[in-house]
Amino acid sequence: MQEPQSIAGPIAAGGGQRPAAAPVVGLKDITGEQWKSGVAAWLGWLFDGLDMHLYTLVALTFVAELLHTDKSDPAVRTYGSWIQASFLIGWALGGGFFGVVGDRIGRTRALMLTILTYAMFTGLSFFAQTWWHLLFCRFAAALGIGGEWAVGASLLSETWPRRWRPWLAAVLQTGVNCGTLVASFAVFLMAGLPPRTVFLVGVLPAFLVLWIRRAVPEPEVWHAAAQREVGGTRPGIRDLFRGPTRRIAVLTLTVCALSLTAHWAFMFWCTQHVKNLPEVQQWTEAERSELASQAMAVVMVSSIAGNFLAAAIARQLGYRRAIVLLFLCYFGAMFGSYCTPRSHSDLWFWLGAAGVSQGVFALFTMYMPPLFPTLLRTTGAGFCYNFGRIAAALGTVFFGLFTKVDDYRLALFYAGFLFLPAAVVASRLPEPPDEPGDAFPESPVD
Repeated sequence: MQEPQSIAGPIAAGGGQRPAAAPVVGLKDITGEQWKSGVAAWLGWLFDGLDMHLYTLVALTFVAELLHTDKSDPAVRTYGSWIQASFLIGWALGGGFFGVVGDRIGRTRALMLTILTYAMFTGLSFFAQTWWHLLFCRFAAALGIGGEWAVGASLLSETWPRRWRPWLAAVLQTGVNCGTLVASFAVFLMAGLPPRTVFLVGVLPAFLVLWIRRAVPEPEVWHAAAQREVGGTRPGIRDLFRGPTRRIAVLTLTVCALSLTAHWAFMFWCTQHVKNLPEVQQWTEAERSELASQAMAVVMVSSIAGNFLAAAIARQLGYRRAIVLLFLCYFGAMFGSYCTPRSHSDLWFWLGAAGVSQGVFALFTMYMPPLFPTLLRTTGAGFCYNFGRIAAALGTVFFGLFTKVDDYRLALFYAGFLFLPAAVVASRLPEPPDEPGDAFPESPVD
């Protein structure tokens, strides 16, 4: 895949900017505005990971408390699944909604709105008194988390050098991994406190908005495209399914629906599976919560390594082949984890393998936005990627209902097979076009 050696354009109007054609050789050539946009997006993703995984680590315990029953009650698993489903649906709708907002009002302002949304409603989860209170708060928080992915990805794809996209995707994805590690650490430290307490940690991202508002400018690419459309009709979601973008949108929706259903079944139920293994049934609740936190930490640490492995593979083979290969690896990891009953000590290797395979989702960050025109960029990336969350939401409920009480192994085993059709469809995706970042070809290059 041919890659230009220069940035797509200046970051913001004003003096002190390096010319657009200046070569980018090393980090010293990156402008201050580029660093600021990169830090803002990375921190936004870190807090995404924090807020999204606080619930998964305390889900059944907190839901049992809200239902005034024991965790072994089947109703806990059912309501816990629906709450997670509402989160994933909110993520999908937020990706589409804030994607349109980001194309209309700009990346930076939309980024601030998404962060404020998920910080506020994650904190409000602390005050939930019934299961539907928690469902509403998780749904609303997910609107912001889904939107932040689309806005942050577009912000970086328009400001940083295109030749660095695979590595930038890896670095950006580590923000989610680190956020999940912070969530695991918070749950570990608060294991002796009521489970609702951990949601107060989710308020912290709100303070990031104060810095973004002052320091991070809008990309010049977006300004130029917006000025060209003054007085015209701005494109919307329906335009994704017209002309040259239709094939890209349909393929991307299908890949995301299949892969994210399998991925979120794993992310939500793998810790519950570890906590309910036969050999830990006699442990205290605090000890089992610590074990679940450790399992998630293994997945996240290995996922950080997987991000950079995915970038290296994409540099050598291209995005399409790298995505297909990592989907097959993810399937192999879930097959190995759950094809037979394993003790928690036997699961560590397989959980690590699944984490490494999750690097595939890092590639989506820089891969998807350039497939769409500038004023459809956050709309396209946000809608297509996050709409797969709706399928993932239904899958989470299905696999939760499919399981026997306190036994999630078979549900996880069968969920892994969804990566096989995802790999087949992904093989039909194009590589990103070689045109500059603010251009869009008449038809995608296949």
